[in-house]
Amino acid sequence: MTEVLREIGMIARALDSISNVEFKQYALTKGQYLYLVRICEHPGIIQEQLSKLVMVDRTTVIRAVQRLADHALIEKRPDETNKKIRRLYPTEKARLIYQRITAEEAYSNRVALAGMTPDQVAQLTTLLHQARTNVTADWERVKHGGHRDY
Repeated sequence: MTEVLREIGMIARALDSISNVEFKQYALTKGQYLYLVRICEHPGIIQEQLSKLVMVDRTTVIRAVQRLADHALIEKRPDETNKKIRRLYPTEKARLIYQRITAEEAYSNRVALAGMTPDQVAQLTTLLHQARTNVTADWERVKHGGHRDY
């Protein structure tokens, strides 16, 4: 049995742990920086779209978004056509933090990919994208009450 997913998991947990420590000064804990990044990159996004981008359930997104709003990092604004929908926008404070987060992300990429050739990085990117695409189908099915056949 290959241990690819275990390796990916260890990398993800290590980087997440580092980020949680480094971003604690901005009141970003437990991976909340992920939500902030996506909102900065997609101003006006709604929570359902954010859930799909980060691949977590809606309840988790709701809690994270509320915490970001409580810390004045995002604003919730009503949609112009459907007042029930709240669109999410980064504040100026969030935009400044976003610059720090993307610098950390670039550093982490350099560290993780050190010693790899550009072709290897491209191949790894392609393979990981394919793996994510494969998993996304199961994630969607299970999220909507389906089950996987083992």
